[in-house]
Parts: sequence; structure tokens; C-alpha cells
Amino acid sequence: MLCGSWRSRRRQPEEPLVPAQVATPVGLASPPASQEGNIKRPGLRALKKMGLSEDEDVRAMLRGSRFCKIRSPTWQKERLYRLQEDGLSVWFQRRIPRVPSQHIFFVQHIEAIREGHQSEGLRHFGGAFEPARCLTIAFKGRRKNLDLVAPTAEEAQRWVRGLAKLRARLDAMSQRERLDHWIHSYLHRADSNQDSKMSFKEIKNLLRMVNLDMNDMYAYGLFKECDRSKNERLEGPEIEEFLRRLLKRPELEEIFHRYSGEDRVLSASELLEFLEDQGEHKATLAHAQQLIHTYELNETAKQHELMTLDGFMMYLLSPEGAALDLAHTRVFQDMDQPLAHYFISSSHNTYLTDSQIGGPSSTEAYVRAFAQGCRCVELDCWEGPGGEPVIYHGHTLTSKILFRDVIQAVREHAFTVSPYPVILSLENHCGLEQQAAMARHLHTILGDMLVTQTLDSQNPEELPSPERLKGRVLVKGKKLPDTRSENGCILSEREEEDEEEDEEEELGAVEQRRRAKQISPELSALAVYCCATRLRTLRPPPVPPQPCQVSSLSERKAKKLIREAGNSFVRHNARHLTRVYPLGLRMNSANYSPQEMWNSGCQLVALNFQTPGYEMDLNAGRFLVNGQCGYILKPVRLRSPNTTFDPECPGPPRTTLTIQVLTAQQLPKLNTEKPNSIVDPLVRIEIHGVPADCARKKTNYVLNNGFNPRWGQTLEFQLRVPELALVRFVVEDYDATSPNDFVGQFTLPLSSLKQGYRHIHLLSKDGASLSPATLFVHICIRSRATLGSAGASLCPTPALWSGGRDGGPAPPSSR
Repeated sequence: MLCGSWRSRRRQPEEPLVPAQVATPVGLASPPASQEGNIKRPGLRALKKMGLSEDEDVRAMLRGSRFCKIRSPTWQKERLYRLQEDGLSVWFQRRIPRVPSQHIFFVQHIEAIREGHQSEGLRHFGGAFEPARCLTIAFKGRRKNLDLVAPTAEEAQRWVRGLAKLRARLDAMSQRERLDHWIHSYLHRADSNQDSKMSFKEIKNLLRMVNLDMNDMYAYGLFKECDRSKNERLEGPEIEEFLRRLLKRPELEEIFHRYSGEDRVLSASELLEFLEDQGEHKATLAHAQQLIHTYELNETAKQHELMTLDGFMMYLLSPEGAALDLAHTRVFQDMDQPLAHYFISSSHNTYLTDSQIGGPSSTEAYVRAFAQGCRCVELDCWEGPGGEPVIYHGHTLTSKILFRDVIQAVREHAFTVSPYPVILSLENHCGLEQQAAMARHLHTILGDMLVTQTLDSQNPEELPSPERLKGRVLVKGKKLPDTRSENGCILSEREEEDEEEDEEEELGAVEQRRRAKQISPELSALAVYCCATRLRTLRPPPVPPQPCQVSSLSERKAKKLIREAGNSFVRHNARHLTRVYPLGLRMNSANYSPQEMWNSGCQLVALNFQTPGYEMDLNAGRFLVNGQCGYILKPVRLRSPNTTFDPECPGPPRTTLTIQVLTAQQLPKLNTEKPNSIVDPLVRIEIHGVPADCARKKTNYVLNNGFNPRWGQTLEFQLRVPELALVRFVVEDYDATSPNDFVGQFTLPLSSLKQGYRHIHLLSKDGASLSPATLFVHICIRSRATLGSAGASLCPTPALWSGGRDGGPAPPSSR
């Protein structure tokens, strides 16, 4: 098949093999047979539970499809794609077979499905294909888009509809359903001969797959207890009994029995008592009854307003039982204050997908930033051929993209996640003619989205609120003064941060620097509320500067101001926007910690979104709340123009945070290619806030158990400025001879952390869900002043749960 036109021709050596010749990766389902009747049935249990086993689109995906995968004008290859029978993953063909994990992608890692020529790749390289046959699968994190062309428009639509149904069903699943789906998908893989019966050898393989090294004697004893038929095989109800014992949560049973008493069920009043002990002081009997009706699985118990252990576990695993305050997942803050009163999610070098020396530039990087809630993106604008300005990292080998294509991406994607305003931070290196072209593209493409004049004629210089600017785009750029130069060139008295320009001069860009001082009237007119201005001093001038003046500082200069003029810098940021960007010396696009800048009230703390790490975890945690809209109202002490707050001198401790790390569940296996490689997990809790509050403490490690490790260790922290603190939960795989390996993390503001027994739902390095992986903890916050939803309370100290061999199927291994 010829990818470009789907005409027959002889297969070339570099093309993929036909289905019958494809090497099947070990541990994965083989490529699909051409006939539906050949689909293996034992694994379809997962899809049946999802209610999709009879769906025509999903059945077509199970059979598989041959797509044309497009990367460039010359790289367009046929590839086979097939939905796995777990309904969670898609197998795909590679020309050169690799390890099994590199032949699949997971449905839960998909960010979006786009139809037609709606990606940069298909717009540039897919013009020969009709849009109805084209689709793009965009992934979360750093994974590249998958641009595909189907043989027919109907086949493309089957995958678009099928993936949409699978994603919707996954999103609607409870944590308990996800766990059941997860364990049965491994069960299917461990059933080596697909006879729906499990030998002890297959059970041992299952345990290793789910990250558990159980003692052989103990595991065999558990196996024999479930083998009611005495035939050395588990099947049907016996398998379910084994899984039930394996997934037993003795720590939850102990908590449940503490409140339920001898009858082993919770009445609404007993559930209310538990909620009050959790620190939910606004809970009522009616709320407890509503929880029973929502989470109880047994209809008889539900009719009598009783909650069983299963219903209790469903509640604790739900978003209502999680550590993150559910009320804070919606926009709950005052959005009618000036822009300077908010932290604003901001990106540096947004166009880059890799390093700033030779990495590719892409409009897709802007789409991904917007999908993560980013509200301020950067455009490095340079002279391009044919009178069209381009965007790239100047004086490097990074590729170039058209300015107008980026503005088109802004129009199409800026408000898909958040309705609040987007700021385009222009770093302008163009001459007057191409600046005028930039202004023209902004006007014609953005239209009414673009802010071209002040909203309030009475106070034209005052910054408007995010609420007033919903759906609007602001331009941050240089503003013309009232004077011109002697030779008639229009010059700006206000310049961007001098350090950024000094770096250019070191690279020999004197001419570009001269050009950057020339401002076209058309572009100048668009800098309405974000006028780029050099921050010369923090001393109060005779005439107060206008709030619309925005300063850009390198991380080095920002840190210097924090050290030398802490309170003055905080006061400045109470009225003016300040953007902070990484040093140009970070050639690999590494990030700095944003917390130090937030402590001083800097709003636009710009990070390299393409570079995962703890810095981006902090950014995601800061903007996790308030509906993930990209705007977070700063604490009162950072908004007052007369504040006395200095992050370097925060005063005495005001809050005690106590976290008891109890257990973890279903941690991901780090090396899926080595069955005997099982994690030795430990938990580290980090506090990121003012310098005096920053701390990190960790538990011991548990040997060879990533399935249900137990700790029961208590970690305590003293906090001086709790309203600025972020709490980061990190799970690592202990290694005695090298740095620990990252397993998962979750970061959130202390002010959104709920008290009591809570589950922490872990995320991967790039922010994707690791469901069903969780931590189970008890949280207590004691403070002299109210801390938002956490409250000023005294919470009961939980009984330390030590577990043991009798507590469950997998006792901790001894070291």
C-alpha cells in the first residue's frame, strides 16, 4: 500500500510487514486476526464491565486497523493499531520490534483526539489526504502527537468515536472500578495459556506483575485456601476469592470497625461522627445520608441508610475522600480583583519542545501549555523570509515556526481549558516592517479576542480583573513614548530587562539589539495593560509608576531583589505585574524553583513547561486548585500595598502539620521488562514555602512490596506562613548504591489539604494519572489562625496501625 495515495505497489524493505509476519512482543496480545471470530474472548471481561464489549466501534478497534502514520513529507509509513482486550491500551506495530512496553500506549494518557488537519503535522504534511480520513492523538506530557490517516473516513470515525467512548468510561469510573479493571487486566496477562484457570505458577507471575514479592510458602497457603476444587487450579469464584484477599485493606477495616461497632455497618449518625473526626465540621446528618446513597453498593443496606465496609472503601477512594478539598477543584476564589493580585500560570520559551540549543519549535507546544492551564505564553519574534516574522530561540539551531501559525493556535486553543485572559509575552527582535505584520496578524486572526483599548475610561491605567477579561488576549510588549529619535526612527525609552539583552550582545547580536529598540506604532498600540518596562529601582519615585507597567527579571536578579529588598519587592508586586524567567545559561531548558518568586508576590513566574521535574510539579500543584483556571488569588499579605511582610523574616511558627503515612496501594512497576524487579518504596514529604518553612522528611523503605506496603510512621512540620506552603508527597524506589528512582508524586497547597484519613492519588513525572496507585495517610493541621478549608482545629490522633501477618495477604518483608 502506498501511504500517500493508498494505491497498491511492491513492499519496500523499510516498510512494515504484513500482519501475519509481525513479530508479537512477549507479554502483549498478538496483532489482530482479520476475522472477528478469532478475537480471544477471555480478556473481554474488562470491556464487558465497561459496557463496551458489544459496541461496534470498540469491536472494530479490537480487530485492528492499518493507518498511515505521518511524520514528515517523506516519512509516511503504514502501521497496524489494535485495541488491547483490557480496553486500557492500544498495541501498535513497529518496523523493528522493541521491548513490549514500547509497543503500547494507554488510553488514560490521551489528552485529546482531533479530527481532520487539526495538528501542526497534518497541516504541514497531510495536505494530500482528505481531512475526513485524518485524526491526531495528542498525549499528555512530552510524548509526540500521533498523526494518522485511515483508509476510509468511516474507519477514522470508528477510532475517533471508540477512543472517545473509552476515555469517557474511564473518566466515569470510580477508583474501586479502576482497581478492579486494573487487577483483571494483569490477571488476563498472567493466564499464559488463556484457559481462564490459574495455576500456582501463573499466580506467582501475577504477583510479580503487580509489584509484589510474596513469600512462596505464604502465597501457596493462600492459593490452597482458595482452591476449593482441590485441583491445583483456581477458576471462576476461586479466582475472585483470591483477588478479594489480595486486595484486602486491613487498615480501612480497623477504622471502619472503630466507628461501626459490633453490627459491622455504619449508620448515618455513626458516619457523621467519623466525618466530624475527619475535620469536616460543616457535615450534617443529611450529608452523611447522601454519602450512603452515593457510595453504598448493597441496595438493602442503602434502603436502611446503612454503609457497609465496601461502601466505606468506595467513599474513601472517591474524590470526596481524597486529600484535595473537592470544593477547591472549582473556581472558588474572588476573580474580580486586579490582575496583579493573582499568581498567573506562565511559560518560558513556550515554542520549544526540547532544549533551547537545538530542539524543535512547534505550535503544538502552545497547545500543550494551554491544556495545562497556562495563561501567559512567550513568543520570541525574529525577522523571517518573505516579510513573515518567525518564532524560535535566536542564534541557536532550534527550528523556526511562523508567528501567524502561533497566533492561529492561540485563537483555537487558548480558552479550551480556562476562560480567563491569556497574556502573549512578546520578545521582539523584528524591524518595523515585520512588527507591523505582527500587529496585523494579531488583529486579523484574534479579532474581538484581542484587547486593543482600555476597558475603563475613568481609570484607564488601572489593571482590570480576570473576570472582566474573560475570553480576551492581552499583549505584553514595549510601549512608545511621546518622542522620536533625531533620524526619525521611533525609539522606546522603556526597555525589556537588560540582562536578556546583554545575553544577546554577548552572542554578537548588536544589530538585532538596535532593531529591538525600534517600536512600530501598530505593535505599540496593542500593549494596553502590559507595558514592558525596566525595573530600575524599588525606591518610591516622586510620581508613582502606572500599574500597567510590567517588569521582566531573570531568576538571578529576582533572587537578588528578594535578598536585598524583600519587603520593598513584595510591595512593588502588590500593584505591578512582574515576570521572572530562567537564566539563559540553562541550555538544557532546566527550571528554577518557582516557590521563591511566589513568596515575594511575583505573578508571572515563567517555567519551561517542556521539562518535567519537581519545579513543574510545584507549578502544577500551585495551579491545581481554583478550577485549574491558571489564576490563583495571592494571600492577603501579598496584596496589600502597605504590607510589612518579608519572606526572609516571616516570624514565629503558627501552624503544625502532622502526617501519618499509613500504607500505599498498587504502586507502578518501574521495570516492566524484568519480572523479578520489584520496588522498595519509601515516602518523602516536602514542604515548599518561605525559606524558614522549607523541609523534607521521609519514612523507612519497605522491601520488595509495591502492591500494598505499610509504614505507620508520623512526620511533623512547623510552618510560619502556611498560606504560601505547598505540600509534596513523593514515593521513591530505595536504592542503597545509587540515587532513588522516582515512582510517583502529588503536590497541592496546604490551604487545600483536608484533614483526617485521606488517599493521595499519585501522578507520574509528566503529570499523568498513575491510577489506581495511591497513598493512604492521616493528616492533622493545628493552627492559631484559620487556614481556609483546613480550619483551625484539634484533630484526634489516629491509633497507630502496625499491621502484621494476620492483617492481610502480604505482610511487609523483613530487611
